[in-house]
Amino acid sequence: MAEPNQNPEQIARDRIDARLVEAGWKVQAFKALDFSAGPGIAVREYQTDIGPVDYLLLVDRQPVGVIEAKPDTMGHKITMVEEQSRGYAAAAKKYLKDHPPLPFVYEATGTLTRFTDGRDPHPRSREVFTFHRPETLGRWFAEAQSLRARLHDLPALPHTGLRRCQIDAIENLEESFRQDRPCALIQMATGSGKTYTAITSVYRLLKHSRIGRVLFLVDTRNLGEQAEQEFVNFVPSDDNRPFTQLYNVRRLASRHVLTDTEVCISTIQRMYAILKDEEIDEAAEDHVIAEQLARGRPPVPVVYNPKVPPEFFDLIVIDECHRSI
Repeated sequence: MAEPNQNPEQIARDRIDARLVEAGWKVQAFKALDFSAGPGIAVREYQTDIGPVDYLLLVDRQPVGVIEAKPDTMGHKITMVEEQSRGYAAAAKKYLKDHPPLPFVYEATGTLTRFTDGRDPHPRSREVFTFHRPETLGRWFAEAQSLRARLHDLPALPHTGLRRCQIDAIENLEESFRQDRPCALIQMATGSGKTYTAITSVYRLLKHSRIGRVLFLVDTRNLGEQAEQEFVNFVPSDDNRPFTQLYNVRRLASRHVLTDTEVCISTIQRMYAILKDEEIDEAAEDHVIAEQLARGRPPVPVVYNPKVPPEFFDLIVIDECHRSI
């Protein structure tokens, strides 16, 4: 808890420090920098040729990003400092070799965090739950392109075996990716093959965009079982092997999520429990969560779980989203 006499900027720094530590970073002062502390180090007040940056992020001694810290009083106005953040990302860093502008830029108050990946085709900041983990930024830094850039290069969709409505849905979804839209809604009639359409999209993204992990989110256990069976039965038009021979698919049945799974099928109820690192009774997954909320039961507050951080999934597909979220 902050001391009563602390100024707003120091309060923000203390909260940012706590969030960084929670996400696996070692927070150090510039004058006390110790590279042996761990693979991910957030260095306060690192000296650059335009002045000290609030935090320089190092992964395996390699600078990958910066954080511009501001008091919580800035609130929604924090986007006004993005140019300042980009300036620090591009500035020369003391004791470090010259390098291109660092790709990962954050603005944070301790309660609000915004993030920009400078390698995106059209970089722009977006609000994130918290800071990404060092291993995440290290992996992204090593990739030749960002995920959003890879989404621009999807090949044309083969129409073989698809209905017109499915073709329209997938092609419009992929066009929304090319426009850098983070969310999309597919609305299709009952019996038109919504799940097949979703699995076709997931297959294309896994194969062509190299997304790492997909969460297929449902609101009842029965829907999860149905989705699992559809993944088992799915054979892509460009490969004679079933989906489950090409990629690992698991329907989550405990609080443990195996990292080698490429498609995780889960109810919303179980995902809440996983984030809290708790087990739940399977019977709790048999009831539509929207009906529970209608009876006045608020959702469990979302908390940070280092085993399943927000970036754990590259894509989330929400089944029956009109009622489940």
